[in-house]
Amino acid sequence: MQVHIDEIASTVRNVEGSPLSPSQMGEIIRLVLKAIEEREAHGQRVNAERRVTSGIRDEMEGET
Repeated sequence: MQVHIDEIASTVRNVEGSPLSPSQMGEIIRLVLKAIEEREAHGQRVNAERRVTSGIRDEMEGET
């Protein structure tokens, strides 16, 4: 099964038209949760980098 997550919506549509099995739905949920965790981790890394960058900038500006 391939799952492409561009944005999170409240509705899951099965492209093939047949009902989703419990295992398929579980796999979709697992993949969505993984994508959410990865997005949050990325945001945290970006914020940490901004804090470091602004701290260095502030320190350099204080030296001039």
